[in-house]
Amino acid sequence: MNRLSNAFGRLLNALATAAALTLLAMVVMVTADIILRNLTRTGFPWANEVSEYALYVITLLTAPWLLRRGQHVRIDLVLTLVPVRVAWVMEAASDVLGFVVCLVMLRYGLKMTIDSAVMGSITIKNLVFPEWWLLWPLPLCFALLAAEFAFRFDRVIHSEPGRRVEATSVG
Repeated sequence: MNRLSNAFGRLLNALATAAALTLLAMVVMVTADIILRNLTRTGFPWANEVSEYALYVITLLTAPWLLRRGQHVRIDLVLTLVPVRVAWVMEAASDVLGFVVCLVMLRYGLKMTIDSAVMGSITIKNLVFPEWWLLWPLPLCFALLAAEFAFRFDRVIHSEPGRRVEATSVG
């Protein structure tokens, strides 16, 4: 299980790198658009739209990576107030709940993506393309999140009862 978890971690690192490169490309594109608009009164009419899509993709690419690193949004104050064993059980229970929620979101994300492709829905703004192109990253993200919740649960169950290192940012 450790080898599989390590390989999965490398995949998440690669996706986070792709997200960082996407952000870099977005910054370059927006900067070039602003410079062109100010110097030549032209620019990239599609730049805002591409930026919106890039932010969406960046969010989905980094969510599983952030979960793995324990840098996701969480309310950890309660974990500092309860006994260590209770905090350990709460961590395990939250991993199971997170896994189940991700599976539900995966199912509906897949249905939405498939339905969009079958209906031939298109997105019409400055750029025109099939809607499912925007939708497919969503079920992929939730599949990766579900896998990470499973790995997190395995790590909790096979550890001594206690708080995760990243579990309590409050002192």
